Amino acid sequence: MKAIISKECMGDRNCNKLCAEVFEYDEDQLLSIVKHDVIPKHLEDIVRQAAAECGADAITIEE
Repeated sequence: MKAIISKECMGDRNCNKLCAEVFEYDEDQLLSIVKHDVIPKHLEDIVRQAAAECGADAITIEE
């Protein structure tokens, strides 16, 4: 599974708070980034939750 964050990211850092192992805030770009090319299996559910809760719908999941 992959997670992609689009430029629609509002930078509210909710995904970072929910799953800091996967999402990180980039202070230069003022948006969140994904730290892994492939999401570790044990974190897939929490990443799906982060995508569902993203206020800007900026997180896309590719299975």
